[in-house]
Amino acid sequence: MAVRLRLKRFGRRHRPFYRFTAIDQRRARDGRPIEELGYFDPLVADPEQQVKLKRERIEYWLSVGAQPSRTVRNLLKKNGIG
Repeated sequence: MAVRLRLKRFGRRHRPFYRFTAIDQRRARDGRPIEELGYFDPLVADPEQQVKLKRERIEYWLSVGAQPSRTVRNLLKKNGIG
């Protein structure tokens, strides 16, 4: 099973909200995740409240070979992980 770290979209139209998830890459974007690892709210003005991550769990998934999506990789890099 190939695990990916990617975003799962929530919210309503024109008001997106995303959750960081560890999910089998064959599942749909909004399918059932293996584990939820945090959230990302792009419309919050304060950058410190925009992203909340479970650092230990993300580092665990990366250590066992999970591949982050391009967007997740950029957000992790911006927050000092990976």
